[in-house]
Amino acid sequence: MRNVAVDRPANVTRLARLALVVTTVGLAPVVARSQEGSYSLATAQGLRLHDVKVEAVTYAGKRGVRVTISDESRRQDQQLSVNQQSQRETMAVIEGTDFTNGVIEAEVAGEPASGAGEGARGFVGIAFRVQPDAKTYDAFYLRPTNGRATDQVRRNHSAQYISHPAWTWDRLRRETPERYESYVDLVPGAWTRIRLEVRGDTARLFVHGQEQPTLLVNDVKTGAQGRGAIALWIGPGTVAHFRDVRVRR
Repeated sequence: MRNVAVDRPANVTRLARLALVVTTVGLAPVVARSQEGSYSLATAQGLRLHDVKVEAVTYAGKRGVRVTISDESRRQDQQLSVNQQSQRETMAVIEGTDFTNGVIEAEVAGEPASGAGEGARGFVGIAFRVQPDAKTYDAFYLRPTNGRATDQVRRNHSAQYISHPAWTWDRLRRETPERYESYVDLVPGAWTRIRLEVRGDTARLFVHGQEQPTLLVNDVKTGAQGRGAIALWIGPGTVAHFRDVRVRR
């Protein structure tokens, strides 16, 4: 190998380039495991669906995906209350993501679907540390119709943290009122930039690029070592749009 290196530098250069290509391809899964990546969501590929349907669309001038409750789930929901519907895990998991700590950014838009019940709020958010069965995870989400409601109590419930299966929104509100909810100005159906910062058992939600968090959680229920995938999360009776998801450490 020393003779090749001295006598045929051109070949060595070509070999080095080939090795770089092979190494880069081999590292593709490692990049995902290192919790970094960018997902434009210009197509619906690479999403694992749980009781939702997804289609690539141009919405309000931007390419992204529309996420709605699947037809079968919607039929089943007709027999359930809104609270019961909220126990269903409705999300599109971004395949290859493996997240413990870091920053997740995305543009989201949510509004009630046509014919949705009175309790629909356009629930839209990001789930993280999602387990393979999609039943155990943490999430921050928005209730866009609450943002400019004339009822101050509803306004105070514009942003929410949950951790399924144990820590549902209604349990958190009942046992620890206001601790896991907050106000933020929202417009239903409008693109909204959100940012999640997660470090151990602390998580913060930032909305509209603000420097200060809208909602701060100091006891993330999956614990300091929680780990799992990232997902596009919606609630019952919602038409949601997502685009430009970015993940970094």
